[in-house]
Amino acid sequence: MTDDPFGLENERLAELSAKRRKVTAFLTEKGIDAILIGRHENIAWLTAGVVDVRVGMLRESGPASLLVTREGAAYYFTTNNEAQRLADEEFAGLGFEPVVNPWHANDLCASIKKIVGSGVVAGDMGQEGRQPISIQSLRLELTDGEAERYRWLGWHAAEAAVSVLRRFELGMSDRTMQALLSEELIRKGILPSVYLTSTDARVENYPHPVPRASILKQLGMLCFCARRWGLTISMTRFVCFGVVPAEFQTHLAVATQVNACLLDATRRGATSDALFKVAQEAYASLGRAGAEFQHHQGGATGYLEREWFACPGGTEQIAAQQAIAWNPYLRGAKVEDTYLLQKGRLELLTATPELPFVSTSYNGSEFRSATVLKR
Repeated sequence: MTDDPFGLENERLAELSAKRRKVTAFLTEKGIDAILIGRHENIAWLTAGVVDVRVGMLRESGPASLLVTREGAAYYFTTNNEAQRLADEEFAGLGFEPVVNPWHANDLCASIKKIVGSGVVAGDMGQEGRQPISIQSLRLELTDGEAERYRWLGWHAAEAAVSVLRRFELGMSDRTMQALLSEELIRKGILPSVYLTSTDARVENYPHPVPRASILKQLGMLCFCARRWGLTISMTRFVCFGVVPAEFQTHLAVATQVNACLLDATRRGATSDALFKVAQEAYASLGRAGAEFQHHQGGATGYLEREWFACPGGTEQIAAQQAIAWNPYLRGAKVEDTYLLQKGRLELLTATPELPFVSTSYNGSEFRSATVLKR
């Protein structure tokens, strides 16, 4: 039984097979005989979002890892206490052969040697002293299946944000707001990974005001990242009881303009350095030179909250089909949404048309940015 709205359809299996071929081609190119994959984001990517071996929520790996050989064979390693659930609920029908060891005598090296012999085995975490190797480059360009799953995630995350923001009340604590958000997302099968529910002065003073014990007196912020199928969504919304502080309003107007400039520049092949300069020039043109150094401006997203940031000297490039989350920021005021770049067009995944927004004209196009919900 699964609650996956996409199911294990032929398209999903085709995506999984295509990704496995990408890995084997990568191994051939690097002269490596096999790769051991343990990081959650890489397991989710390789299995088309079907497998999540997460148990300890704060760990970067779980009680299973994958091995793919240059010849295309695929295995998963786990222990006897995890084996039945993984076979039933995670790996069924995916074509990975299980290798199960006792939990108290789990010799991963010996298991790998039985398969690969004396061949060269790298690991995405440098596991067991192995050559560390990143496969981030393989997962940056999204498949059509990933794009569809991203649309589902964006729509449902945005729906949750609207519901939660409307439930904010004066006197509510950061942690109560955090609890409301968690409940709404988890009920939808979406796992929060970053909470920035905060209020008033903490919003304005800290770029990342993680929930504490502050109490909502006027201005509340709902900022979060959340994931499903390994894919990550990011968004920020504000609520204000009474008159929006004039300085905050001014800062948000600046962030809105910078957001439009960044969205206009989000095109295939644009480098992280060039995009950083877009933000830098935008802030300067608005009389806020140097604001780009207060906080990162966002960048590519996907299987991590940010796969890379726009930064000086950065060489990363926007792919033809990629998720992007910009977050221009000025003294607590921030514009943040997740977009999909596909066929040269940007699609807003986290639209909240029920909430206030402004349209900004730039370079012949209109760009929508969320503004403050007044209560």
